[in-house]
Formats: sequence, structure tokens, C-alpha cells
Amino acid sequence: MITRRTLLAGLFALSWSMLNPLAALADNFTSDRISVKTEGTGSDVILIPGLNSSPRVWAEMIKAAPGHRYHLVQISGFAGQPKGGNVDGLVAAPVAEEISRYIRSEQLTKPAVIGHSMGGSIGMMLAARHPQMVSRLMVVDMLPFLGAMFGPPGTTAESIKPTADAMLAQLRNADPATRQQRSEATLNGMINTVTMRPGAIDDSIRSDLDVSARAYHELIVTDLTPELIHIAVPSTVLYVLPKGVPVTEAQLDTFYQFAYTSLKGVTLKRVGASAHFIMWDQAEQFHSEVKTFLH
Repeated sequence: MITRRTLLAGLFALSWSMLNPLAALADNFTSDRISVKTEGTGSDVILIPGLNSSPRVWAEMIKAAPGHRYHLVQISGFAGQPKGGNVDGLVAAPVAEEISRYIRSEQLTKPAVIGHSMGGSIGMMLAARHPQMVSRLMVVDMLPFLGAMFGPPGTTAESIKPTADAMLAQLRNADPATRQQRSEATLNGMINTVTMRPGAIDDSIRSDLDVSARAYHELIVTDLTPELIHIAVPSTVLYVLPKGVPVTEAQLDTFYQFAYTSLKGVTLKRVGASAHFIMWDQAEQFHSEVKTFLH
């Protein structure tokens, strides 16, 4: 069974490596919850990074899959960006609404959306709550209800709240040394590609502790399963078998199939020999999956 420690490690310090300096700020859009830079020309693709992360995670993919105009989202409070409008309350849900506003502001015509981890949750929110706004959705290593992993069968968003509350307090109270150690240990387990770890750790440490803790809490108590039925676009979910999790590949496949049952027509693909950062650990396969997804 997937353990609480594994999942905490999998989400606490999701961070990434080197945004292309040629990217340009979006012309007509301002927000205190997100910033967006664009890169390339062609069909529109929105890229949403995960908890404590920056768009650097997409750099290699963008180079490998030209012919698109990529919109790189940076969430305020993560990776050194001031927390702005994410100073209190929810993070993921308001960010999803800001991305929908960005689509309207920039007059984008049904962009594709790719989200990693927490970014995958935001992508699901966007596609379910604004089903006419996007053309397709890719979720990279994320479940529609993370909280189910922290309790017994039958766990609900309400029943898991005390556990999430306790985690929120623990994360908020972490001293700098503990946070540094946690980030390093987490990323060592979540990134197999050693050369990518230093940038990821830097993004994590430069993220605002309170924004990060509240966002993680929100992910645990948010069940998007009932909303999946509203997603009416082609969807792909890539996932991995995390290190140290005592389940077989077949059991994990069954779990993901059950979790995404109500997402009609979803394509589920397990990526082998990879940790959470599929885009780095299995770059060639990830780039191939993205190219297939976008065409």
C-alpha cells in the first residue's frame, strides 16, 4: 500500500531545471496569483508545474517538441516568486480560475493543457470547470483524489481533513534546517537524474513555506473524482510506480483505472524505470508521449 511518508515525499518538494531566457511575458495579462511567459510559435499549449516548482521542468520538452506556442505558468509563492494573491486560503483552485481568465484575456482558442503533479490537479479543475476552454488534457503523475492515499478504504475529503490539518501544522512549523533536509531527501527519491536535483532543491527552498503547506493541504482534501465526468476532451494520464511502494505494477494499474473510471476515453500509461519527474528520468519517452498528445 502507498504510505503516507511516500506521498509526502512525492509532493512536498516538487521543483525543476532552467526556464529558457528567450521566453516573453504575456502581453495583456496581469495577476497576483500567477505569471505567464510564452515561448515558441504554433498551436497553444499551457504548461502548469507542480508544488514548489518553476517552469524549468519543461525546458527540455519544449526544445524536443517545437511547433507550438507554450504558455509557462509560474504560481506565486513558489520558486522565489512573491506570494502575492496566494497569501492565504486556497491555492490550486484560484490558480485554475486565473488560468481560465488568462485564456480569455489572451484570446486563446482551446489550448492544450499539460500539468505535472499539483499542476495536473489544476489542469483537471480547469478542464472540468471550464470544459469548453481547452482542447485536450495531459496529467503527469497525479490522482484526482490524493486524500484517498492517506486513509482506509472509503476515505472522503471530510474524513481525511484532521490528518491534513495535522500535516499543515507540521509543515508550517518546520525550521530551515529541517526543511532543507526534507527537500534534499525528497528530491533524491523523486528524481533519478542526479544532475537535475540541485535546481529542484533551489526552487523548493525558495518557495514560501506557508503557501506550500496550504497548497499541499488543499490537494489532500480536494476530491476531483465527481468532476471528472465534466471533462469532455481527450485526456492522457502518465504515472509511475514510486520507489519503495509495496504494490505490483498490475496493482498500480488497477488502482489508476479505478481512480479515473469516470473520465471517459482517458488514456492511462504507466512509465517504467522512472521516479516522479518523468520528464527528466524518461525524457525520450516523455517527449514522444507529448508529441503524440499534441498531434
